[in-house]
This record gives sequence, C-alpha cells and structure tokens, in this order.
Amino acid sequence: MNRAQNTGFIKFIAGELKPKGKLLTPFNVISGITILAAAVILFFRFTDGLGSVVHASQDRPWGLWINFNVITGVAFAGGAFVVTFMVYILGLEKYRSIVKSTVLYALLAYIFYAGALLLDLGRPWKVINPIIGNSFGISSVLFLVAWHFILYMGSLFIEFFPTVTEWATLKRQRRFFASMTLAVVIFGIALSTLHQSGLGALFLMAMPKIHPLWYSEFIPILFFISSIFAGLSLVIVLESAGQRVFKNEMSPVHRNSHRKTMLSLGRICAIAMFVYLFLNLLVFLHGKDYNQMGGFWGKWYLVEVVGFVFVPCLIFLFGFRSQNLTMVRIAAVMSILGIILNRLNISTITYQWYDGAVHFPTWMEIVVSLAVIFIQLLVFRWIVRRMPVYKEPPAWVTGTEPEKIKQH
Repeated sequence: MNRAQNTGFIKFIAGELKPKGKLLTPFNVISGITILAAAVILFFRFTDGLGSVVHASQDRPWGLWINFNVITGVAFAGGAFVVTFMVYILGLEKYRSIVKSTVLYALLAYIFYAGALLLDLGRPWKVINPIIGNSFGISSVLFLVAWHFILYMGSLFIEFFPTVTEWATLKRQRRFFASMTLAVVIFGIALSTLHQSGLGALFLMAMPKIHPLWYSEFIPILFFISSIFAGLSLVIVLESAGQRVFKNEMSPVHRNSHRKTMLSLGRICAIAMFVYLFLNLLVFLHGKDYNQMGGFWGKWYLVEVVGFVFVPCLIFLFGFRSQNLTMVRIAAVMSILGIILNRLNISTITYQWYDGAVHFPTWMEIVVSLAVIFIQLLVFRWIVRRMPVYKEPPAWVTGTEPEKIKQH
C-alpha cells in the first residue's frame, strides 16, 4: 500500500469500529451487565486465587469453566467440520450458503471456549508449555488435545480469512487464502475428528470415578459422533435466529434456501443420533450393567438417552418427512440440551457418584460462563453486520463487475 491507500484503509477500519444499530436493547443490557460482573469476579480470581470464586477441590479440580465452556462448548463447534466436509469434499452446493457462518461460529467457539480454559488454570502462564516443549509428555492426552486445538483454530482462521479479505477489499490476499481452502479443510477435518474424540479420551483415565452407565472405553467414539448432531443442531438454532436478527444483512439466496437447508440438516441429525443410540445400546449390552437401572442413576440415564436423544431423533425424522421446520427447530433445541446434560453427567454430575455429594458450581462460575457466551455472540454479531457472511460476496469476487478498486 502507498501512503494514501494506507490512510484510507485506517479510516475504513475506524469507521467499521463504530457501533451499528441500537445500543440500548435487552440483549445488550443483559450481556453488558453480565460481562461487567464477570470482569469483577475475574479480578478477584486472579488476585485472590482460583479457590476464592469457584467450587473446586483436589478431588474435583475441574469446575464449570472447563466442564461446560470447554468440554461441552467444543462439541457445538462440530458443525464446521461436518458442513465443510459436505461442501468442499462431497460437493453438496446446497449447504454452501451456511459455510461462512458455521466456520465463523466454530472459530469464535474455539477462541473463547479454549480461552475459558485459561481462567481455570492455577498457573495460566504455563499454558504455552505444550508449544515450547517445557516439561510436557508427548504421551499425554492433554498434550494431543492442546495441539489439536491450536492447529484447528489456525485451520478455521484460514478457512474464514477470505471473508475478511472480501470485507477489506484485499484482492491478492483473497486469491492466496482461497487457494488453500481445500487442503486446509481436509487437514481441519482430520484434526476435528481427533480432538473431539480426544476430549472423550480424557475420561478413560477416570474409570473408577464415573458411573458405569456413563463410562465406556468407547467414550471417544461417542464424543465424536455426538459432536456431529450437536454442532448441526446449533447451526439450525443459530441460522433460525439469524433469519430474524440479521435479516437486513442476509442475501435473498440465503433467506430463500434456509428452509430446505435446515430440513436437510435435521435429517442428518436424525441419522447421527440413530448411530449414537445404536452404539449406546451396544455399550450397555456389552457392559451388562442391568443391575444399575433400578435406582436413581438408572432413571437419570434414561432421562438423558430417551428424553434428549431418542425423542429428538424421532422429532427430527418426523419433521423432515412432514417438511415441518418448527419440529426440526424444537428437536435441535432438545438435542442441544441433551449434549449439555451428557457432558455434564460425565464430567460433573456422575463424577464420584459413589460419595453421595452433589457438586454445584458457585454463582460466580455461572456468571463468568455466561459472559464468555455473551462475548462470543457479540463478536459474532459485529462481524456479521460488517463482513459478507450472510451477504453475497463483492462483485469483484464473483467476476460480475470489472476491477475498479486498486489493491491495498
């Protein structure tokens, strides 16, 4: 860039930083109060120590910030590797309209949910140990998960960066990053498969502490399969909300394809949930845990598997067959609740179930967890209102207009 172009680019960025839309909305007020409260809580967390704000101990070292934001939240980012696989590998063009928004949400999920991990570390500055090779064990599951996270965040950034270049009119950079898309997608799919199952593999070392109905040597596989319908269910909910919230930023093509695309995703969710249920049944029969079904934990297990997997699976199926989008949306919400319940059952609720103690997070943990989600949604909204996420790409990308703008 020459000096004039550089000055113009700075003015462009400064203009884009200005807020768009109303500031005093219910969502902005609630999220703002929550974020301010979380900032105060985190001040005490980093000055007085982790124990001052969380309900944790040597027996239960992982709190809500890991068990909910990281282990549960990352499952909902699974929609990115599924959608990119269908579009770039299988060539299913009908899903292309949701690629950018799905990749963007996944990228923000990894940034903020992995960032939440730093809040729960007693010595957060040592998070760089896996990168610099300072006293790490290459056989550790956490070492593998850490590198999967880092590499996959980089992959998602490269996948989304062409959208950034379209917003900033960086033509040369867009051509470069767009040329990398297919290779990065293949690499990212492999990484996502590994780290979704890797999160489940963390619990293989806790066999004596997790209730037999939830523990299995197949937890890694179950985590991976459940991330498929978890991620797609969240895509259905977010895209449905986006039809209202971002209707002014949405192209006619995106609006018109919404119904058919969401119904099709509902069918995929139903198939993935059926596979998940079938594997759960095999695990149950193989483990021969019939004697565990008579008590409270047996009934709680049925609430999760039947109420939040089998029932939404049927609703997804009937919703698709009857072309009822409302049913698909209801099933997606139930599926999301089911994944939250499953991950918390394994990591918190049935963890050390034998001691009879119930582990509840503090209100401060809940506030910070909600603040992380609010910040992610605010950043998502800021990007969507400025970049061509739901809009059609600029004319110079599609080739419908001669190049008039000089390269920055």
